[in-house]
Amino acid sequence: MIDADGSQVGVLNIRDALKVAESRGLDLVEVAPTANPPVCRITDFDKYRYAQKKKAHDSKRGAAAGAVKEVKMGALTGKHDVDFKVGHIRRFVTEGQRVKLSISFRGRQITHPELGRALLDKIVEQVRDIAQPDGQTRMEGRNMSVLLTPR
Repeated sequence: MIDADGSQVGVLNIRDALKVAESRGLDLVEVAPTANPPVCRITDFDKYRYAQKKKAHDSKRGAAAGAVKEVKMGALTGKHDVDFKVGHIRRFVTEGQRVKLSISFRGRQITHPELGRALLDKIVEQVRDIAQPDGQTRMEGRNMSVLLTPR
């Protein structure tokens, strides 16, 4: 059992621990049920619950930093436009982002997936010094995509 001020009281019977908590006007909260013996703390339960909710919220806040950026282009995109998009990819990767590179096929372009694969391979080769493909290139409906992760 851990006291309200954070000091360790020792191993107590559950009834004795409850009596100590009630005498102080606080609650007995089980903080580590899987430990042997289980760890309990004397504290105000509402404050404990608020602190847990706050901790969960703060851990979710940093999760957005690992989001995936997506760069889209067509199968017949020109050289200048591709170079422009490669600049975006380089900026995202140097910031630590993962980038999903998607090539979309319109109309009958879908009958020539080799054009999209060649474009993807060319772009991956241009950013190979700072990024590496994560997995294989895959077709998803009318889109061909590959995920790039920082080296």
